[in-house]
Amino acid sequence: MLPKEDILKHSEHKETLSRVIDQAEQAIRTWEPITTDFLSPPELFEAQNTFSRLTDIHTLASGGYPQAERQRLTIARAEIPLEGTEVPLSAISIAGNFLFDTATHRDFLGSLLGTGLVRPKVGDIIVLGERGAQAIVVPELVDFLTTSLVQVRSVPVKTQPIEMSELRVREPRRKEITTVEASMRLDALASAGFGMSRSKMADMIIGGDVRVNWKTITQSSHTIQPGDLVAIRGKGRLEIGEMSITKKQRYRVQLTRLV
Repeated sequence: MLPKEDILKHSEHKETLSRVIDQAEQAIRTWEPITTDFLSPPELFEAQNTFSRLTDIHTLASGGYPQAERQRLTIARAEIPLEGTEVPLSAISIAGNFLFDTATHRDFLGSLLGTGLVRPKVGDIIVLGERGAQAIVVPELVDFLTTSLVQVRSVPVKTQPIEMSELRVREPRRKEITTVEASMRLDALASAGFGMSRSKMADMIIGGDVRVNWKTITQSSHTIQPGDLVAIRGKGRLEIGEMSITKKQRYRVQLTRLV
């Protein structure tokens, strides 16, 4: 069995990770892959980071499209191949006339949860403005939602299954940036990547608005490594790429901003 107690000692999402470990142990016992509910980005990062250090199992994650935030994790014994495996996902359309009563992501999520669903059963929600929205859910709840989700705010809606290929996902814009800094401090790289002053970035970091690898960091001096992901709610993500040392002993870093 997996060293559950040792793993959970340093976990920031103990309840979720405990459930995922139980599912991993089931996958080991039964020799059958098992899939979690949807995990938030911090939960997914912690689970994948944990399992990457274990030799008994391996995993496959998907949320329906490449940049999906909420994803399900399929877990299997290391001996069972996951290549070509599809993580169980379904998509639904929530169509209505929202021209005069605009609905937000929060409104659609609230209506979904108002049917009795719990949050882990729902993945990303793609808001389509006046036309409604699309949502990714666990497959076993599609039939229930087609009959139960009939209104969002004051607007009657028609909920029906759609193919994953019908998801209207906007590809993130990518901006490549090269910066030269005196150090690999979080405030230095994040201010360069997000195009804001270092003092404003420091305020955001201290205020708890900045995550590194989905973990909230409140120290501006936190050291960033190549491969790290820096995220600020509402402003996008910053991928830390290759780093090299200049002749003047400064750090030249490749950054990719996704918005």
